[in-house]
Amino acid sequence: MKTCISLIMVLLFLVSCKEQTKKNKLEVEDSTETTYTLVGLQINDANAISVDQMSTYYEGMKIGDTLNSKMMAKVESVCQAKGCWMTLNLEDGKQVMVKFKDYGFFVPKDIAGKSVIVNGLAFVEEVSVEEQRHYAED
Repeated sequence: MKTCISLIMVLLFLVSCKEQTKKNKLEVEDSTETTYTLVGLQINDANAISVDQMSTYYEGMKIGDTLNSKMMAKVESVCQAKGCWMTLNLEDGKQVMVKFKDYGFFVPKDIAGKSVIVNGLAFVEEVSVEEQRHYAED
């Protein structure tokens, strides 16, 4: 009897996880007839700043500064373990790393080279050597 209950709980858990993935991915066409795949919360490109503008903001930021922003950029790389982070290209070969709070969602692992719209907090922080090694492994 315990085995049967455990099996049912595992199946319910797997089904609930699968359903969450379906809710977070959605193909949408906007008024300019551009097709987007939504991952996470629904946002659009209204008021999104360019990578040039974001680079200018980053130039003036210091460690501890925070900026609420929305920007459009091309994906350079994605965590191949889970899709739990990505790097975006800025101007002059600079990059910005995008991480998702509390692993709230994951991005597809095959989006390198595609344009994305991200919305959230931009900040500058020092990354430890240990954390850099972890990202290199991913």
